Amino acid sequence: MAQGRAVPAAGVRRPPLRTALALTVCVAALEFGGGLAAHSLALVADSAHVLMDAIALAIAVVASIGAQRPANERQSYGFARFEILAALANGGLLFAVAILIAVAAIGRFAAPALPQGGLMALVAAVGCATNAGIGWSLAYDSHRDLNVRAAFLHVVTDALGAVAVAAGGLVILATGAAWIDPALSLAVAGVIVFGVTGIVRESADVLLQSAPAHASIKTVRERMRAVQGVVDVHDLHVWSIGSGSHVLSAHVLLADARISEATAILRGLERRLSEDFAIDHVTIQFECESCDASDRIICTQPSRER
Repeated sequence: MAQGRAVPAAGVRRPPLRTALALTVCVAALEFGGGLAAHSLALVADSAHVLMDAIALAIAVVASIGAQRPANERQSYGFARFEILAALANGGLLFAVAILIAVAAIGRFAAPALPQGGLMALVAAVGCATNAGIGWSLAYDSHRDLNVRAAFLHVVTDALGAVAVAAGGLVILATGAAWIDPALSLAVAGVIVFGVTGIVRESADVLLQSAPAHASIKTVRERMRAVQGVVDVHDLHVWSIGSGSHVLSAHVLLADARISEATAILRGLERRLSEDFAIDHVTIQFECESCDASDRIICTQPSRER
């Protein structure tokens, strides 16, 4: 059996999740206090939304620390799936947030209240600006790290919620139309559900050991077969350990070859898989085409007449 290198770290630059967590807690406290002062149910509800997102960010911070722990004899692949478990938990939390927002919005339709629109808009605008700064700090890594992407989505929904509350406050201040606020809240809930569906689906794919979207089994097999010296590929499996950490195992059928030739083929396969699919942990078992089917190994002896 030819075995590749150990699984590397995902290689993701850890964003300032702790700073994002601290600022999110501050935003929640600001909106709660502002909601009480302005008699705004929308601001109080949004502060609860932000507080739940702060809890989700706390999960992300713990996961980012745990994912960096080295592998040991029991967890031979390390702890990269801490990130995936945290992302899945964040996704469930976001669904709960969306339901709470929708329920609160329906309640406000039934019994509208007229808050102080000016103060409501001002507090929400400050919250929106703060969340925009947090989101900017997380944006770079959100494209490469599923857990950070979930945290980023939390911050984006916070900013959207603040925009909705600020817009509702301005409209209420100008027209007294209190129904605008719950309508915008329902729109935010819809955006949350749309965005979190992808996070939950990707997390589930990793836990189910599905092939990554960029490395379908069919495509990987075709690229491996294209390496000189490879006759066929079977028992091929590709899956992800965590964000940016992909694994492959396969049986590769070769023509009769010496060990030195097989080693060159292995290096070619590893290079192709790394460059084309970012798969850096490769485990390959070679089989020999001319050997007996029940005992296929690398043939190292000169050919004999049969």
